[in-house]
Amino acid sequence: MLKHQAPTRASNPFVKALPFLLPAFIIYIVLILYPIGNAFVMSFFKWDGVSSHKEWVGIANYVDIFTRDPVFVRALSNTGLWVVLSLFIPTTWGLLLALALNRKIAGQTIFRTIFYLPAIIASIAVASIWTWMYNPYMGFVNASLTKLGVENLIQPWLGSESVAIYSVFAAYAWTATGPNMLLFLAGLQNVPQELLDAAKVDGANQLQAFRHVTIPSLRPAFTIVIALTIISSLKVFDLVYQMTFGGPAQSTQVLASWTYFQAFSLHNYGQGMAIAMVLLFLTLIIVVPYIRWSTREEK
Repeated sequence: MLKHQAPTRASNPFVKALPFLLPAFIIYIVLILYPIGNAFVMSFFKWDGVSSHKEWVGIANYVDIFTRDPVFVRALSNTGLWVVLSLFIPTTWGLLLALALNRKIAGQTIFRTIFYLPAIIASIAVASIWTWMYNPYMGFVNASLTKLGVENLIQPWLGSESVAIYSVFAAYAWTATGPNMLLFLAGLQNVPQELLDAAKVDGANQLQAFRHVTIPSLRPAFTIVIALTIISSLKVFDLVYQMTFGGPAQSTQVLASWTYFQAFSLHNYGQGMAIAMVLLFLTLIIVVPYIRWSTREEK
């Protein structure tokens, strides 16, 4: 009878993979983990980001942003609003476009390209396009409302505290819908045709087949889309910075932009890093449990 032989050190899969893993792990530590760790340490200091003097203040920066910084509260609220809107508007619109363009229609490829096009435009160009469209005097939006005879809807879209955040979000949704559409289209290619045929044989209408066959088959696509949507919403910065600079009256500040302004404009580097750590913590407690839950459901 042959005895079971334990794998030798040379035949251990981990040992074989180590030469390939080690360089990537070292790069990951240097470029990812070290900056995060350094930002975490700096969040306990009072520092202007320039001088050599740093004062240890403990958790005072965290206490200050939650108790003495009304802009942080506004930025936190706007970030939450941005996540909720992103989960509904670009996600739903991307799914509807994918369902429409998954059919055999004339110009299918052209339409897919057109709807995905905003996603490949640089954010500075997107911000410039939408800022021009919102121009109160010569912009496309107000001019269109005038021609339609609904002048009462004309707004200073980026100058009003009540609508500016939604105006900037519209530009974001314009760019975020295309990638969602593409991911849903990829998911629709994996919907088993035999299940759809079986549903038809059982007398299911299109809506019932969509609910009981298509939606469950799209679960992996939903997992990716929702996770990426939450992450990109939490760290949104470029459009806010370029279109409104956080204004008017801080009404469009989000956590990422307020981190930048605190650290590099107001020279409160410690408070800026504290806000960055709050943003990182929010991302982890939302995204990691969701991915674990969704992957467990798939198993």
